Amino acid sequence: MKLAVADTGLDMSGMTVLTEAATGAYAVTPVLAAMAGAKHVYAFTRSGRHGTASDAKREIFELAAPLGVADRIEILEKISPEVLHNVDIVTNSGHLRPLTAELIDQLRGDAVIALMFEAWEFRREDLDIEACARRKIPVVGVNERHPAVDVFSFLGPLAVKQLHDCGLAVLGNRIGLLCDNDFLAPLHNGLASLGANVKTFNSVAAVHPGAWDAFVVALQPADTPRVGQAEAAHLAACAPAGAVVVQFWGDIDRAVLAANGLAVWPTQSVGQGHMGILLSEIGPEPIVRLQTGGLRAAEWVRRGGAVTRDGFAQLVPWQGVT
Repeated sequence: MKLAVADTGLDMSGMTVLTEAATGAYAVTPVLAAMAGAKHVYAFTRSGRHGTASDAKREIFELAAPLGVADRIEILEKISPEVLHNVDIVTNSGHLRPLTAELIDQLRGDAVIALMFEAWEFRREDLDIEACARRKIPVVGVNERHPAVDVFSFLGPLAVKQLHDCGLAVLGNRIGLLCDNDFLAPLHNGLASLGANVKTFNSVAAVHPGAWDAFVVALQPADTPRVGQAEAAHLAACAPAGAVVVQFWGDIDRAVLAANGLAVWPTQSVGQGHMGILLSEIGPEPIVRLQTGGLRAAEWVRRGGAVTRDGFAQLVPWQGVT
């Protein structure tokens, strides 16, 4: 965490931040803001499948106390209008989502929303972009490929972890990588570097018959599953029975895949538009880098910094939004 703050130059001095209080690797977010000098950090929590509100509070203060920043972190289970009127930055974090128009309308005019991932990955269900446009509140993505963040370098190992978890060796496996976005190069490089025979396709329809061991789906989410009835039938016609469809990103219909004789990983459904595996599955470092970068991008815009192609910050466009 100290290295990430130093490498990014994160400086939140004088700022008030509203983020989530979560468990595991995600407990770092409010602590990172406080380490970077935030005047006050509100961390909203609620109990969920990853732990209780008490768990989140305990884990955060176990990190914050040795660093001497616990006195600037306040755990909330309810967000008052007074809190919203005071914050400079709000993070688009799990416990806070969705950021509704009601919440956004109570923010100061100079507030900034930190998307906490790249701008092109924006999901409309996360926050009310129309309310942001109306209020002229920037929604700031983070350049995950910035050298001080470099989260994209973890995507290949993350896909390897999924394949290992579902019982494949990767080495020597024939893998169809279905990808239509910027995840393509890091995923391909990560799989190929461990000896997989990887062939890339930008759509399910482009897949050709072969002795496939697995298909890794990394397709940009849409209103309907990227792998539905027609796509499942096509994959089944192209692969041996029992080939595995691995959901990295992009929604899939597990029932129709199973009905077509294909195995599916992960076995349980994940939230619509979400990844099939969390970055924290390969350790805390990618989460620390991502959260620090997300805060840095928002801090940069909040201070009036220019958004450039090679900088930390990206903006979610308002085109067509009134």
